[in-house]
Amino acid sequence: MDFTYSIPLKSLIDEFLLEKIYVPENIDEILVHKTEVNRPGLQLHGFFDHFEPTRMQIIGRAEHKYLDMLDSESRSASLTNFFKTEPIAVIVSSDLDIFDELLEAAEYFEVPLLRTHERTSAFMAALIASLNVSLAPRITRHGVLVEVYGEGMLILGESGVGKSETAIELVKRGHRLIADDAVEIKKVSSKTLVGTAPEIIRHYVELRGIGIVDVKRIFGIGAVKMTEKIDMIVNLEPWVQGKMYDRLGLENEVTEILGIEIPTTVIPVRPGRNLAIILEIAAMNNRQKRMGYNTAVEFNKRIMGQFENIEN
Repeated sequence: MDFTYSIPLKSLIDEFLLEKIYVPENIDEILVHKTEVNRPGLQLHGFFDHFEPTRMQIIGRAEHKYLDMLDSESRSASLTNFFKTEPIAVIVSSDLDIFDELLEAAEYFEVPLLRTHERTSAFMAALIASLNVSLAPRITRHGVLVEVYGEGMLILGESGVGKSETAIELVKRGHRLIADDAVEIKKVSSKTLVGTAPEIIRHYVELRGIGIVDVKRIFGIGAVKMTEKIDMIVNLEPWVQGKMYDRLGLENEVTEILGIEIPTTVIPVRPGRNLAIILEIAAMNNRQKRMGYNTAVEFNKRIMGQFENIEN
């Protein structure tokens, strides 16, 4: 089932420090549902096919110049036709002057009219990036998210396998905690997943026998992070005697989350194994692969080359 997420328009006004030229009384109730934005050049000229008023509307220098070329009566007619579609909000960029007819149309149809000093392209890019994060598809996974050597590592495994204890050991070794127990995962682009913690449990870790630990207070602000891109997944599982585990690293396992495949490593857990060090090595190895060097492949080439030399 697909869910539609929203963000209050007021929070975007606060985030981008938008000047309120006109806001209706119900401004607190207006919600933005679309990540796309629109520059209404065609609409100001009267073409409304495929127009979506639910998108944020940006008036830049080109649209402003077109309106400035019109006489007052034509400008009023153009803006009336545009505003009667009741767009969710209209933002004037580059600190451009507000035409009297623009303000009158906004007030008559009770459409928020805002202004930014940012240039059109830069503002649109920042706004779309913010909306992509706020309105991204998302799921919650039971696990732990840590940053190890710059790699976002999602640690999964059954309850009691040692995920939280391993995360604490990693924090002690200088790495950072993002989320424990529940990880909110957002798909912010076609290739990127970002994880964070639900606000109520952010920066807390549950350790069996001790209870709830506040990582930020015990280890300092440098031991935690609000969000992190998910670069790899580590599945911790109890050691099974006789099971064949990958010993060379030639198998490229992936886990699909929200339609994106994430490199995955299965690590068996048994007494005496230092999981923190193993996960540090896994993070560095994954980073090396992303930079174009695969140790397992290079080692396999060396072995095959040795066999060829023997045969010759």
